Amino acid sequence: MNKYIGIDLGTSSVKILLVDSEGKILKTVSREYPVYYPQGGWSEQNPSDWYNATIDGLYELICDADKKSIKGISFGGQMHGLVILDENDEVIRPAILWNDGRTSKETSYLNEVIGTDKLMEYTANIAFAGFTAPKILWIKENEPDNFARIKKIMLPKDYLAYKLSGVFATDYSDASGMLLLDVKNRCWSEKMCEICSIKTDTLPTLFESYDKIGTLLPNIADKLGLGEVVVAIGAGDNAGAAIGTGISSSGDCNISLGTSGTVFISQDTFVENKCGALHNFCHANGKYHLMGCILSAASCNKWWVEEILGSGDFRAEEDGLDMLIGKNNVYFLPYLMGERTPHNDVDAKGAFIGMRPSTTRKEMTLSVLEGVAYALRDSVELAKASGCKIESTKICGGGAKSEVWRKILANVLGIPVVRPLIEEGPSYGGAILAMVASGEYANVNEATSKLAKVKDITYPTKEITDAYNEKYKIFKALYPALKDAYKKI
Repeated sequence: MNKYIGIDLGTSSVKILLVDSEGKILKTVSREYPVYYPQGGWSEQNPSDWYNATIDGLYELICDADKKSIKGISFGGQMHGLVILDENDEVIRPAILWNDGRTSKETSYLNEVIGTDKLMEYTANIAFAGFTAPKILWIKENEPDNFARIKKIMLPKDYLAYKLSGVFATDYSDASGMLLLDVKNRCWSEKMCEICSIKTDTLPTLFESYDKIGTLLPNIADKLGLGEVVVAIGAGDNAGAAIGTGISSSGDCNISLGTSGTVFISQDTFVENKCGALHNFCHANGKYHLMGCILSAASCNKWWVEEILGSGDFRAEEDGLDMLIGKNNVYFLPYLMGERTPHNDVDAKGAFIGMRPSTTRKEMTLSVLEGVAYALRDSVELAKASGCKIESTKICGGGAKSEVWRKILANVLGIPVVRPLIEEGPSYGGAILAMVASGEYANVNEATSKLAKVKDITYPTKEITDAYNEKYKIFKALYPALKDAYKKI
């Protein structure tokens, strides 16, 4: 039976799967690497760390496998990161990551001077601090010598693809988050390139996520003991996760509870996004999607449990929370890294509100999970206002493993939350895209209809949903009340 490799290039680690053609996961390997924070609100990584971790992980992944049966490899990767190479293909500086907040000046320039109407015309999106184009402008302003050396601009997973295949490529889903792509017409925006003072030939060739871009370079294949292995360009992590959970038909929804949190709604056709707060991107199946993104999701719970409580036992901290769902009067604003959807505010910060002398550890822990759920509902409400009908949602990411969190989400959103049988998200989506590129399946829909199966469903309860509807109104009022204070902190 043929086998395929899916690589999820995440923020904290790379996760690599070996999957057979029937979707069974044969082996999983992960390798961590550091994130650097040179200043408050900045985040960077060294692309060489990604590559070294990936190669090391691949050795372990396939050490006992029938190497002749491995036919394809593809990716899901953290989006928006700026990777720049010089004329010798050397990385010029550390990659500026998706959750880096240094570009508030450049983001304001794009939205206020160029104007959101023009940005929507050129790209179908407004500027957010995490997007790639503001980072390019930041380099131009603050590191002109580095800017002058730029010969290639790429995204994190595309750096891996380039190192493995030698092909300078990206896909439409990942490119959508650069603010350089004309999403509606699926081509680079000449206007945005002019604004950023770059030429289109510094940008990768565009492919669909399931397209074969080449094969593993001979020297890498030889080191790994592999034959000719197809390389598909893959997708941005959210589109990859959506493929991994079977989100391919119009109206399908997926929530990702990873380091960040996303609400992903598949669309068969391009939809005019009138509010601008949602991202209007291409999907990995060759179509489109709307997406809202919060910058801190499961990372909020990790911060609370590990850094504040000094505990590593997430399950123990959730014991007893089930009895408090819908009754909590403590609120948490999950803006530890600023916020993207809907506030687009790099100055936003986390906050607990509503504590009394009687407030318990359990209530504060519950408020963290609820605060993330309320923030995700912000995106769902925007999608509904854009005409989307969301009747249920799939869920993936580390936070999806929490039964309590799934129950909270089902009731905050008032819809069933469906957990896939395989919860690997971007890495599993990458493996599926490799299958399509290799001819194992005719197209993405055929693959997901066979491979994306349901594990269980969490349903809302009317009484609890009604309570959360009232509490969500309070949550919505908190950010506006604190907005001015955030700028002074």
